[in-house]
Amino acid sequence: MSSDHPKPIKIVWVYPDLLSTYGDQGNTIVLERRAALRGIPTQTVHLRSDERVPVDGDIFLLGGGEDRPQILAAQRLRRDGGLYEAAQRGAVVFAVCAGYQLLGHEFGGEEGQPVPGLGLLDIRSGRGRQRAVGEIVGEVAAELNVPRITGFENHQGITHLGQRVKPLAKVVTGIGNGDGFEGAYSGRVLGTYMHGPALVRNPGLADLLLRWAVGGDIQPIDDSWAGRLREERLKAVLG
Repeated sequence: MSSDHPKPIKIVWVYPDLLSTYGDQGNTIVLERRAALRGIPTQTVHLRSDERVPVDGDIFLLGGGEDRPQILAAQRLRRDGGLYEAAQRGAVVFAVCAGYQLLGHEFGGEEGQPVPGLGLLDIRSGRGRQRAVGEIVGEVAAELNVPRITGFENHQGITHLGQRVKPLAKVVTGIGNGDGFEGAYSGRVLGTYMHGPALVRNPGLADLLLRWAVGGDIQPIDDSWAGRLREERLKAVLG
């Protein structure tokens, strides 16, 4: 992708006032930086929960959050309808933890009761018996062409995948969805339990989102420092 890219990639950080508990806003910074290194302009919108979702966004990012903000975010996004419309027209959606859960048909509320989600992913989430806290490593689905992923999970969710969705990765260590797999994706909609932030620790995953957004290949960049940091983290976890 050359520097004469016709228009900026519009990155929408969804509801930072509700879904930004674990520093997942760092995902926006990584996308901006990795796009800039390739001469691809970006425009980032920090979308508060009292604002309308811009359906012309190219990449939508959702982060983690506590039970009540997660429920409120799901209610407002369902009522707004803009994120669903954007995804249906082909926008990229990347969601983490609470954001991942609310993309599904339902998730567990404050007392474990089912709360309606957005239905963008064919998944259903509920509460497990034990909380998953710690490092997670996974082997990514081969068709995504992304190296082994690494992150930090902190959740009590169990996520069941339906017929119209595929797991993002097979768990090497950690809990993930609770079934031996981590995350899920369908088309250009992808969710994960990984914090870290996820795209900071997994630049290959960030580049996947950028490829989806531009609709084709992107230039390689020097990832030597990121590679060293990834190897250090993986070695610390796996030995």
